[in-house]
Amino acid sequence: MDSDRVSDNKAPLNWFRHAAPYINDLRSRTLVIAIPGDALEHGNFRSLIHDMALLASLGVRLVVVHGARPQVSRALSERQLEQRFHGHNRVTDRETLEVIKAAVGKLRFDIEAAFSQGLPDSPMARSSLKVVSGNFITARPIGVLDGVDLGWTGTVRRMEVNTIRHALEQGALVLLSPLGTSLTGELFNLNYLDLAAAAARTLGAEKLVIFREPPRLVVDGLPVQELSLVQAEQAASTTDSDSLRCAILACNAGTPRTHLLSYAQDGALVQELFSREGTGTMVYRDSYEVVRRARITDVGGILGLIRPLEIQGILVRRSREKLEAEIEHFTLIEVDGTPVACAALYPISDQDGATVAAEIACVAIHPDFRGGGRGAKLLHHIERQASVLGIPELYVLTTQAEHWFIEQGFEQVAVSDLPAARQSLYNIQRNSRVLRKVL
Repeated sequence: MDSDRVSDNKAPLNWFRHAAPYINDLRSRTLVIAIPGDALEHGNFRSLIHDMALLASLGVRLVVVHGARPQVSRALSERQLEQRFHGHNRVTDRETLEVIKAAVGKLRFDIEAAFSQGLPDSPMARSSLKVVSGNFITARPIGVLDGVDLGWTGTVRRMEVNTIRHALEQGALVLLSPLGTSLTGELFNLNYLDLAAAAARTLGAEKLVIFREPPRLVVDGLPVQELSLVQAEQAASTTDSDSLRCAILACNAGTPRTHLLSYAQDGALVQELFSREGTGTMVYRDSYEVVRRARITDVGGILGLIRPLEIQGILVRRSREKLEAEIEHFTLIEVDGTPVACAALYPISDQDGATVAAEIACVAIHPDFRGGGRGAKLLHHIERQASVLGIPELYVLTTQAEHWFIEQGFEQVAVSDLPAARQSLYNIQRNSRVLRKVL
């Protein structure tokens, strides 16, 4: 019974340890989070508030953009006012604008109140999170599209960047409502997703997080975990999704990552940002730096990376013929068409031929590209490969990089802990340290 209790306690402890690198990466970075009006009325909204407060306590700078479409639609129906849309934008006349102002104003104060709670028995206990909101957005009318006058529906013209950044630097959360003022003193209704994409671009956000339902984007009938910008644009031709449209808009404007998450799934935000698996769909901007599986034409480039380490005795020497035969096991990071880092994943089988583990080997990074987090990025990619293959644990044998692997979540074990097939090949002369990571 006691051992079961210890095992149960270790699970969250191990998760928290593995989350540390992600926490460090996001500290002092800006995240823009877009929340639809539907989420504000969902039973999980209070938990979402708690998770955002947790992010803020970890040093993440948060800009929250909220929608109000269901609340506005309900209020218009109650007043028996006509509702018209053109594309993803509402057509806003004078009467509609007054309803929108009332609905958005109420939601803004409700959200501020939710962030201000601090009951002793709640996750917000002793939270000192401050929420800052105001007329940060200058808007202009969209005007006439396809012959349709959108009235007081507008788009972002300018954002008070310095004011917002100052608030973020002081540890406040910035709340943006989907309304903007004009230089003539008028008020315009904004699409909250367009506002979120504009905020991410203008503030140079590390990520844009869009809450939606269902959690993962479905492409060709299957839920997808990640899409490059090119793949996302291809999917948009067959998938009618405002959130995907916003993700593409943000990535095209320079935001590196956009995450589509479920507002109904408890803990989705924390799990997406602080774990390897994630819970939603990530759209990432294409870059001159890519991680990909190696091809036979990469043999020369990989040899150039590993030869200096072989000469120093850090890596076991591989002939070109051996490398060509094992090229399918290699993954590399390519910058502007040139391999700058590589690593291999070798499955380990038991006597019955079943894969029981895998070994990470031949990790090499070009000296000019060290110190930029590429080793961790490459390792993360290989761990995801292993997870997809159902490999439960990874081993690495190293003579000089033990501490780096420990920082990446590995732990030192004895040679006798190696699977039998790999243990029999252990080179006693090299006396390599053995490290293991359970996936």
